[in-house]
Amino acid sequence: MRTKNAREVALETLLAIEEKEAYSNLLLNQMIRTHRLSEKDTGLLTEIVYGTLQRRDTLDYYLRPFVKKAHKLQTWVKVLLRLSLYQMLYLDRIPDRAVIFEAVEMAKKRGHRGIASMVNGVLRAIQREGVPSFDAINDEIERLAVETSHPHWLVKRWVAQYGMEETKKMCFANLIAPKQTARVNTARTTVDEVIEKLSEEGVEVMHGDIADEAIKVKKGSLAHTKTFQDGYITIQDESSMLVARALQPCEHERVLDSCAAPGGKSTHIAELMNGTGQVVSLDIHEHKVKLIEEQAKRLQLSNITAKVLDSRQASAYFADESFDKILVDAPCSGFGVIRRKPDIKYAKTEADLPALAALQLNILIEAAPLLKAGGTLVYSTCTVDRDENEAVVAEFLRQHPEFELDDTLKERMPQAVHPYVKDGQLCLLPHYFDSDGFFIASLRKKV
Repeated sequence: MRTKNAREVALETLLAIEEKEAYSNLLLNQMIRTHRLSEKDTGLLTEIVYGTLQRRDTLDYYLRPFVKKAHKLQTWVKVLLRLSLYQMLYLDRIPDRAVIFEAVEMAKKRGHRGIASMVNGVLRAIQREGVPSFDAINDEIERLAVETSHPHWLVKRWVAQYGMEETKKMCFANLIAPKQTARVNTARTTVDEVIEKLSEEGVEVMHGDIADEAIKVKKGSLAHTKTFQDGYITIQDESSMLVARALQPCEHERVLDSCAAPGGKSTHIAELMNGTGQVVSLDIHEHKVKLIEEQAKRLQLSNITAKVLDSRQASAYFADESFDKILVDAPCSGFGVIRRKPDIKYAKTEADLPALAALQLNILIEAAPLLKAGGTLVYSTCTVDRDENEAVVAEFLRQHPEFELDDTLKERMPQAVHPYVKDGQLCLLPHYFDSDGFFIASLRKKV
């Protein structure tokens, strides 16, 4: 079998995402394994796939004047033009002639000489004339949507919720590749020791920007290090690390993590409890529960019990007031992690959001009786949408007067995020710290 180069694999990957709605992150890992790409080619593949996805609508806008009857193009040709133009515009290290030559060769292999000639003509015309300006778009929301490749409805929604300036910052921040961060397993080691260990393995890291137990990568990759395999770190975004801190689990407590997979927050809670007490971690899918168990084993945490259970049925399984603390890290639209999973912004529609908010509320309602009086319930999401965040919390409190917002949340949060904590709730937008967009609300059950 002839080995495929990074651009051919990129075309295959982007096509599967376009036609089969495959998840970019899972598919990319699978493609790297299947085609046994070198480290250099893996880097190029990742850059092309995520970059082309991230800027899909912008690339289509640029291509429109140069492609006659674009609606009649076969999907693979459209994707080939996008990924080629992405390289020409955004990847300085690859000369245009190499990109165009490669695109023409791929068009010949997949199609015929006519398609190859069209691809060549389009890319050379853009090379000569340059791409059209966004100034031709009069509507400010539409212009921002096209320039940052976000759906019009989503930009309009964010402008209504946050205003134009904040939305602009958020949209542009979503185009920047995320930095890799990790949480140090403080039950077993210290941040400085981990920095030293990783340095010996050739990975350059430094202290994080927000969380005390965070490190961020300057050079190298963490996933294949011995430090990771031996359970001294967990790859996790910094904003996500604040959730366990918000919960503030104490030694010997019993804590419920009602939507726990893949286990990042459960293991953090277990670490903060120094291996004492019990963290009960639920997920609806058996294969995801296995992921939680694998993480607990790697990190040498014996105080996690993972269970296959729909959190909407938790009260049928656990007794009332049987947990000291409860975390509801709810399923959500994921609009805070667009820079990690760019396909999210195209896959979701505005019509999806009411059902998500209803699901989030149901999980909170189900968890409420399981919490002891005086206990803390933390609700978190990786979205920035207010209907899934503040509105869900407000509706839950309206239906449950035995709960109140916990105004001590600020005391448990790192100094850096204090300006963003209000009334027991924290909303981090992606441009604040170059982290994921995240929402955390701390609620207290009255005694």
